Amino acid sequence: MANLIRRENRGEVSRGGRTSGSDMFFDPFRMMDAVLRWDPFRATEGLLSGGAVFMPTFDVKETKDAYVVKADLPGVKEDDLEISVTGSVLAISGQRAEEQVEGDEQYVAMERSYGRFSRSLSLPDGADLEHVKADLKNGVLTLEIPKRPEVQPKKITIGKGGGEASKARA
Repeated sequence: MANLIRRENRGEVSRGGRTSGSDMFFDPFRMMDAVLRWDPFRATEGLLSGGAVFMPTFDVKETKDAYVVKADLPGVKEDDLEISVTGSVLAISGQRAEEQVEGDEQYVAMERSYGRFSRSLSLPDGADLEHVKADLKNGVLTLEIPKRPEVQPKKITIGKGGGEASKARA
């Protein structure tokens, strides 16, 4: 699935791979990490719509018998979410509605984002798409996609002899 990258918060990467708050002047690993994590769509968000776009973050992990997807969806109601499966593609879409300004209220700062979002995840062939479980609790959506039994790891025991194979050799 995804590669794990060890991250330390010793300083922010600046131009040229130099770090601030650290004795290192050039760290190619931090520079490449910053380049690979750059999201051109997130960098341009708000340019067309005039405000920030709601783009929730997703984590996907694989366990022994399932794939687990977690998404931070603060303020999204269960009725505003749609989860579907088409072929081997899991689609998650929804919206977080903007709060209405009442009467003579005036915002001093407005940084939270609102709007529609949509994400699609391609699932491996071994995913059991008939038994997907979804739960939305405390603003976190958790999807558990079990693996079909034939793709789950099986322990193979080593025999002590005397079985069919040793009788055939005799």
